[in-house]
Amino acid sequence: MSLGFDLYNAFPSDSKTLESCLIWLSGIEKAVPNYSCEREGKSAAVITGITWSLPAQMGTLLELYKFPQLTYGPFEPLLHENNHFPSVYHMAPTDASLPIGMVLLLLHFHWTWVGLVASEDMKGTQIVSELRGEMDRNGVCVAFVEMIAVTNRYDYPMHLNYILRIQDSSASVVIIYGDTDSFLGLIFDRWNRVVTWKVWITTSQWNFPSSEKMTMFDTFHGTLSFSHHHREIPGFKHFLQTVNPSKYPEDFYLGKLWFIHFGCKVSESDCDKLEDCIPNASLESLPLHEFDTTMSEWSYYVYNAVYALAQSLHEMLLLSVDSQSMGIENNFKFQPWQLHSILKNVHFNNSAGEQISLHDKRISESTYDILNYVSFPHGIGLQVKVGQFVPQAPRGHGFSINEEVIEWAISFKETPHSVCSNSCNPGFWKTPREGEAACCFDCTPCPGNEISNETDMDHCFKCPDSHYPNTERDHCIQKVVTFLAYGDPLGEALACTALCFSLLTVAVLRIFVQYRDTPIVKANNRTLSYILLTSLLLCFLCSLLYIGRPNTATCILRQLAFGIVFTVAISTVLAKTLTVILAFKATTPGRRMRQWLVSGAPNCVIPTCSLIQMTLCGLWLGTSPPFIDRDTHSEPGSIIIECNKGSVTAFYCVLGFLGALALGSFTLAFLARNLPDAFNEAKLLTFSMLVFCSVWVTFLPVYHSSKGKAMVAVEVFSILASSAGLLGCIFAPKCYIIMIRPERNTLMGIRDKTHSAGQ
Repeated sequence: MSLGFDLYNAFPSDSKTLESCLIWLSGIEKAVPNYSCEREGKSAAVITGITWSLPAQMGTLLELYKFPQLTYGPFEPLLHENNHFPSVYHMAPTDASLPIGMVLLLLHFHWTWVGLVASEDMKGTQIVSELRGEMDRNGVCVAFVEMIAVTNRYDYPMHLNYILRIQDSSASVVIIYGDTDSFLGLIFDRWNRVVTWKVWITTSQWNFPSSEKMTMFDTFHGTLSFSHHHREIPGFKHFLQTVNPSKYPEDFYLGKLWFIHFGCKVSESDCDKLEDCIPNASLESLPLHEFDTTMSEWSYYVYNAVYALAQSLHEMLLLSVDSQSMGIENNFKFQPWQLHSILKNVHFNNSAGEQISLHDKRISESTYDILNYVSFPHGIGLQVKVGQFVPQAPRGHGFSINEEVIEWAISFKETPHSVCSNSCNPGFWKTPREGEAACCFDCTPCPGNEISNETDMDHCFKCPDSHYPNTERDHCIQKVVTFLAYGDPLGEALACTALCFSLLTVAVLRIFVQYRDTPIVKANNRTLSYILLTSLLLCFLCSLLYIGRPNTATCILRQLAFGIVFTVAISTVLAKTLTVILAFKATTPGRRMRQWLVSGAPNCVIPTCSLIQMTLCGLWLGTSPPFIDRDTHSEPGSIIIECNKGSVTAFYCVLGFLGALALGSFTLAFLARNLPDAFNEAKLLTFSMLVFCSVWVTFLPVYHSSKGKAMVAVEVFSILASSAGLLGCIFAPKCYIIMIRPERNTLMGIRDKTHSAGQ
């Protein structure tokens, strides 16, 4: 049994489509609903396509007769919602993964600014919604959305507005979704208004009508399209090479092709016979714009639909043959609706080895081929496979594309870019533009201690405390651990100064011990002089505790030594000042001041003040002692190891007590400055305390304005300067007399000086 077919036009109009359908059902040109001129219907089913809307338009009529309808157009789940069209069977697999594949293509080329064009119907609205959702999830922005009205396919002014908006957009990449009928206005305008600065991404529904006008300047040259992968049908190419009207004389359409393209004439004796055709004419010799011999995706689905019907009719014929022994009529008769039970369960392998099933609940997803449309002169247009998308593959392994074989639109000399804003290099972060899409941003340098080490970072992040940003702010560099070391020039200079002053103090002490019986040494309590020199020696040496890598011991010792040793030194100066005052006030025998002087009462000042200072230091250590700290902010690129004073209040209490002692000593010395200088050192004590107070008053603002190692250096310098002031101002004149003017270091010299001063 052979299968035959009738062909009917499916115009891009609902009314025309229904008209063709009624003509087919009724068998007359002026169709009458529910009436057929043919006594015996020969049609078993109808194969429709290429748009999704065509089965819906015809289905409203065919469902009345339960007529099987096999559609080779795109899979449309809406046709099966609520069982609206149970007689419709899809040959194409579902397109549920198409938005994912398109977005993967965009991400591969880093296209983040993309336009969307779709037909203004239910399917177009759905695909735009799905695409936007997938694009949003992957950081791709929609530059514009154009919904093409399908009701005015030939309204050129309207389509011109669409074209102008699309071509003027800043997006270099445009996704088009829709069938050829929906976009006729856009398609045929491509030869009048060439746009070669866009990359078009579409599906196999989009047909590229060929023309002799075609050149590489074609608007759609370089288009990338997604097509369901299908196998080659064995023998198909050979069939096209050998087919001719004489081999299939009953095929009216084949004869018409030969008549149009191969110069044939109709025989006068037989209207169905052609003569004077080009010898050895073959469809393969025709230009591509006239006849493309490549089996398209939709032709493959038509092929499968025919075989599915043949398989179903074969099953029904076998059932009929089995029933003949039971008295059934010999003629093979059936109603089209009887095919449904077989079509729903049909399952076979086609000649290409692919499994075919029409079960309406299948959710199979086919592999997509990514095709690159390349147009050449003289109507040659090729679809070249450049990639593949396999939805079922593990994440990250289903998409592949060969960039080297892609032909881009003629305006692009390299892989196109489609971004709203250029990428932000490392060292910058994306600052969103108010009121614009997320892909539109400005690049702002990372602030302060922050970096960005990748392109297009939403935020900069801080370097760890142990690192600092480089100049470009694109990576962190390990900070160098530093402190006021002996190897540093500043540390070395301060250490040498401290040692020199220490040696000088030892030398002065040796001179005082050696000349301990001379009048100038004995004049102002040599014991206090020994104590003062010893405390000054310790002051110079304690400054060495501030130099070198700090540890817990040195952090505690430096503060204790500083507080106690300086307290001893200042209290000794105070005791010497009191001694001078008592010596000149207690000239009358029997007065109480004389008793205080004889009893050594001024010397009690030293242990009393030292005990008070030790108590303050003890409270300091008991509450919040000094500890090792890391300063990561004062000097870029350095981590300064320093001693944190712990309790700042305790530190200033210790310093304040020293300041009170120094101020008291200075006040008493100043009041005693006019006493005869041959017998006392009041002026020397006054000047020494003036130097001491000046150093430490200056210390406070300088110390607080310094950072890092400079703070430690200021502290060491203040210790050395104040100690040197006491040493120089008090003991330098005495050493001068002892070593240079020994004649004045006698009782006679003292009397002569006093007598000269009295005159």
